[in-house]
Amino acid sequence: MTQTLTKPVTYEEFIEWYPNDGKRYELHSGIIVEMAPPSGDHEKVVGFLARKITIEYDRMDLPYTIPKTAFVRTPSTLSVYSPDVLLLNLDNLDNMDSEPLWKKESTVIDAASVPLVVEVVSTNWRDDYHKKFADYEEMGIPEFWIADYKGLGGKKFIGDPKQPTFSVCQLIGDEYQVTKFTGNDLIISPTFPQLKLTAQQVFNAALPR
Repeated sequence: MTQTLTKPVTYEEFIEWYPNDGKRYELHSGIIVEMAPPSGDHEKVVGFLARKITIEYDRMDLPYTIPKTAFVRTPSTLSVYSPDVLLLNLDNLDNMDSEPLWKKESTVIDAASVPLVVEVVSTNWRDDYHKKFADYEEMGIPEFWIADYKGLGGKKFIGDPKQPTFSVCQLIGDEYQVTKFTGNDLIISPTFPQLKLTAQQVFNAALPR
């Protein structure tokens, strides 16, 4: 991830500035950053999880969707993220009182619009385990998945020795409670209680077929 500007900017300035150059940018504490191009393996894991989630919400006939590109703005308005997988509740998006930025700027600010958010860990793992964890928690997003398929995170997050780990962060009260899954552990998701998916299946998505 490369820092592109050093002067803090507002959300409005970020949206107005956002270029149509095919690159991804986020706003981190008022600083615009260019996201490093994702690896092919990273995108395979993202695609795999998006497909599994889509199958589940379609089977349950839930009013959900996964947009190609959308932003989550934090309560402080100083950070704006573009998650790897963002599950949205369509029933909440048309409420202009709850989501005044959605129609024109594809930005959500209400936790009721986001049943689940997913980040697939890459070299900037500190953003996922520290910054985004804290901001998604503060926003009140009920469930947050961290798919660390390469075991890149710090030892306090994935253990010692480090290993590929899938973390499910469930909001209990106003704090995330984290459950870690490795190997053939069956992932337990509050949003999708009938999900039949192991941590290893997620990690294997990055492997050659």
